[in-house]
Amino acid sequence: MQATASFKRWLFRLYGPEAAPIILTQRRVYVLPTKAGLTYAAALGFMLIGAINYNLSLGYALIFLLAGLGLVALLHTFRNLVQLEIFPGHVEPVFAGDMAHFSLQLLNRRNQGRFSINLRFEGGGAVSTDPAASASTLVRLPLPTSRRGWLHPGRITLETRFPLCLVRAWSYVEPDMRCLVYPRPEKSAPPLPLSAAGESGGSRSGLGTEDFAGLRSHQLADSPRHVAWKAVARGQPLLTKQFAGASTTQVWLDWFEMPPELGIEARLSRLTRWLIDAHAQGLAYRVRLPGKEIPLGMGARHYQDCLEALALYGD
Repeated sequence: MQATASFKRWLFRLYGPEAAPIILTQRRVYVLPTKAGLTYAAALGFMLIGAINYNLSLGYALIFLLAGLGLVALLHTFRNLVQLEIFPGHVEPVFAGDMAHFSLQLLNRRNQGRFSINLRFEGGGAVSTDPAASASTLVRLPLPTSRRGWLHPGRITLETRFPLCLVRAWSYVEPDMRCLVYPRPEKSAPPLPLSAAGESGGSRSGLGTEDFAGLRSHQLADSPRHVAWKAVARGQPLLTKQFAGASTTQVWLDWFEMPPELGIEARLSRLTRWLIDAHAQGLAYRVRLPGKEIPLGMGARHYQDCLEALALYGD
């Protein structure tokens, strides 16, 4: 098995993450006939035997014409993929169990367009695109997630069978990109530990949940109670209400205050749920983990820092 993997790495030049840009040179594009191509070749062989047996001049002409068509199709399939340039793009963090989307920029420097190029990760869905002539095309490849931490997607397969599906041309690339996967929030977590936080040190701040302060873009972690549904009914995109002027209790999300029977992942899952709820309600919060403590704060940057600390705990 190890020898097979080493042979595949040598044959297909799989040397790990590559720096951008990744250019599909001639030595990186591989070509083989498809099942339809093999059937096409077999049919030409039988036609050739018949033409020889019956000495059919027009049969020879037809066979050579169809054979030439197959060779031209092979050339066009190869050209449809070769010299394409790939640049990794931005990847948004997701929660474990959600679908991560990796952005890629495909740059076609030719004056002719390319057609029916399929891209996919191992274990992910395929995406088809038609890069325009002398233009850059954005492609977002989906990949399911199952655990928290950094997700390295691995190699991407690019393939095409354009124009006649007689030949398959493909190549492997592995852009240097990764996605941060947050812990999956607990579905039925206990309420936020507001009373314990208040006893430890509740405080007043200028942000709360009484006075309406405006709208902002909706985030996946926002509470449905704060969505501006009237704006949605008018055809506007999802927006979240912001409030100001009320008191905010300090929420202390402490690893060591949780039930001892909870495992590591269960604790992280509950802390993630509490973190999402505290952020959605406009509360100030801090997070305490073994060996790491994030001080009291609010806002999007603080929220992202806390989620990242939970995602990378133990790494």
